[in-house]
Amino acid sequence: MDQIKIMTYNMLHIDDNPENNWQERKELIRNIIDRESPDIIGTQECLYIQIQDLLQLLPEYDWIGLGRQGGSKDDYMAIFYKKDQFSIIEYDHFWLSNTPNIIGSMTYGNKIPRMVTWAKFLDKRNGQVFYHMNTHLDYICEKARILGAQQISEKLNELDPKLPVFLTGDFNTDVHTEPYNILIQPGLFRDTWDLAREHVNKNLGTKNDFIYSDGGDQRIDWILARAEIDIHWIKIVDDCINGSFPSDHFPVIISCTIF
Repeated sequence: MDQIKIMTYNMLHIDDNPENNWQERKELIRNIIDRESPDIIGTQECLYIQIQDLLQLLPEYDWIGLGRQGGSKDDYMAIFYKKDQFSIIEYDHFWLSNTPNIIGSMTYGNKIPRMVTWAKFLDKRNGQVFYHMNTHLDYICEKARILGAQQISEKLNELDPKLPVFLTGDFNTDVHTEPYNILIQPGLFRDTWDLAREHVNKNLGTKNDFIYSDGGDQRIDWILARAEIDIHWIKIVDDCINGSFPSDHFPVIISCTIF
């Protein structure tokens, strides 16, 4: 059966921090993606200009997304995918708020909009159809993380129950916290970390902050799944070239087979 490799990667937006030199970082990110060859990548924090740069560097990928304040404004929850292997049946976005269809809405106590981009994919190799959801929970407000996780779990129940669903994201909280426990329940998601037969860099965290080669002490970037699935391996990709990190997060990638 065909394997799929799925990655979650907070690539960090562009700012004035001298450590955050996008012109250098984008080449390091390209090297990771070329080497690991993920089929689908749920990204967080990319600005539109970064997305355009990545498309030039990675011509085998296409993408979907929307700025979290509408159009090309602000960060994206962009999903990249290998265009020769997958096609999109449908896709949409919703905001983590009491008014999910209002662009940029915030009602959970967060100061910046939080959202989900999702797509229904067709694997052209075998006709397999599945969903992929991608998000970035708030880094300050615990209430917003909890309510956001609850809203995602409710959205999951609206999707076709016969189809597999993957959820990638920077959840800004460690495993076994309340947002995690809301999502990891019977009938909802399972953590692919727990399902994997092999772990690469098992003892690392995922938030290096351009400092910590061990990724800190928390695993805040997750790949969750509602699916009959075999996770062959999961890897925290800990590239640091001559002291230069590609981002302040390490990407996480799985190789899996959907039944």
